[in-house]
Amino acid sequence: MTKITLAVTGSISAYKAADLVSLLTKEGYQVTVLMTQAAMEFITPLTLQVLSKNRVHYDIMAEPDPSKVNHIEIAKNSDLFLIAPATANTIAKLANGLADNMVTSTALALDRSQKKIIAPAMNTKMYENYITQANLKFLQKLGYDLVAPRQALLACGDKGTGALAEPQDILRKVKEVLNNEA
Repeated sequence: MTKITLAVTGSISAYKAADLVSLLTKEGYQVTVLMTQAAMEFITPLTLQVLSKNRVHYDIMAEPDPSKVNHIEIAKNSDLFLIAPATANTIAKLANGLADNMVTSTALALDRSQKKIIAPAMNTKMYENYITQANLKFLQKLGYDLVAPRQALLACGDKGTGALAEPQDILRKVKEVLNNEA
């Protein structure tokens, strides 16, 4: 069974992680969910635990098995690492090698050859900012596949690019990336 680690960060679109987990599990993938503290302000770990049928990990200091380092084990056991939604903050942390939470620490522990997908979600100005765009380009050079955000009316009231791609579109990208393993 293909193991997907879904990292959920603190965007209003974190609620869509529930649909994404549901779609992934219905396709037969085993899903492990990681969350930032900010993500838990938008959706509860319990919701994602029930849908994934796996424990949700959010505390970098929690080590349930004293013989293993949790974020290292999760990274080793991931066939695909998916960040959806990915905030500008998390994107910047990843591009600069910062590892101060469960999501960024696990991402940094991934092997270079592991499959990685990032699906940004944020305000249009934040997404179009030169720094965010440079960070995304750098992450793509490092092997992250991008699922671009949609144009929509955003939660803040602005219209433009920044809405999380639809869960079906993210699922399509997951299948595409996994099928290109060769």
